[in-house]
Amino acid sequence: MHLHRFFMLLFATSELLLFVAKRSKAATTKNRDDRLSLLLFWVTIPVCFVMGGVIAKSDIGFPLDETIFNNTGMVIFIVGFIIRWLSIFQLGKMFTVDVSITNDHILKTDGLYKVARHPSYLGLVLIITGIAFFMDDLFSIAVVVIPVFLVTNYRISVEEKVLIAEFGSQYEGYKRRVRKIVPFIY
Repeated sequence: MHLHRFFMLLFATSELLLFVAKRSKAATTKNRDDRLSLLLFWVTIPVCFVMGGVIAKSDIGFPLDETIFNNTGMVIFIVGFIIRWLSIFQLGKMFTVDVSITNDHILKTDGLYKVARHPSYLGLVLIITGIAFFMDDLFSIAVVVIPVFLVTNYRISVEEKVLIAEFGSQYEGYKRRVRKIVPFIY
C-alpha cells in the first residue's frame, strides 16, 4: 500500500469511528446547534481531496519534489493526528462530533486547551494538510487546505456561539487569553 493511502485510510477510519461513537445523545444534551457544520466537513473534505488529486494528476498544477513533500506530509500528518486525538482524550466525554453541550459540561481550559481553544481542529487541519502534501503539487495543496480551513473556521464560529451561550463571560475571558487554533498566533 502506498504511504499516502495508509494515512488517508487511518484518517478516514478514525473520523468514521468518532462519527459513530461520539455523537451527542438527546438524554444527556442540554444544548445542540450544529448549523450543518458537520455535514460541511463530510462534504468538503472528500470533494477537496478528489479535486486535489485530479489536479495533481493533470498538467495544470505546480509539481513539487516528491520525496521532500512526502516526508513533510508524513510529519505534518503525525503531529496533527497526535494533537487531534490528545485533545479529544483530554476533553473526554464532553467531546462530540456535533456541536452540543452536555448536562454536566464544564469549560475545558487546561492541557492543550490552555494554548489553543480548539486544538482538535488544529489537529484536523494539520492532518488534512499532511495528506495534501502527498499530492506533490502546490495547487492541489491549496485546493485541499484552503476550503477545509474555511469550513473549520465556520465550525469554530458555530461552536463558539454555543459556548458563549452556555458559559458567558467565563468563555469570553477564555477567548481573550487563548488563541483560536494556532497557539500565540491565530
